[in-house]
Amino acid sequence: MRRCLLVLLAALSVLILPCAGVAGRLAAAELQPLEIASKNGVHVFAVEMASTPEEQAKGLMFRRQLPEGQGMLFDFHKEQPTSFWMKNTYIPLDMIFIRGDGRILRIAENTVPLSETLVPSGGPVRAVLEVIGGTAKKLGIAPGDRVGHAIFGGDR
Repeated sequence: MRRCLLVLLAALSVLILPCAGVAGRLAAAELQPLEIASKNGVHVFAVEMASTPEEQAKGLMFRRQLPEGQGMLFDFHKEQPTSFWMKNTYIPLDMIFIRGDGRILRIAENTVPLSETLVPSGGPVRAVLEVIGGTAKKLGIAPGDRVGHAIFGGDR
């Protein structure tokens, strides 16, 4: 009986412990570092990636909060004009439209929660970074500033 119990515990630990480790690694892997170099210095963010059409369609919808210093980076994999909206998005966001070379093309500040009005990129962009509304103004982030992340060919 004791031997059966030990075998059962060993089997459970083989099944459970790797899952716990994988969950921890996945949670850590979900956020990636991104830097924006502005005239006020370098600002570091932890971003979730939205790379697939499904992830991009959902974006930050239905979220009630977004921690300061975090955001979502939408990677379109090539430069293209794009538009966003705030349908089912409950928090105001700054939308930072980024060209393929990592330079900020345009910033739509404090977009209106739940609005279905389209917010255009203003030209071809590779990516859009969404952060909590007011972040760009607070940190002095402006068009022309450089974004550092792996999708723009940098180490980040």
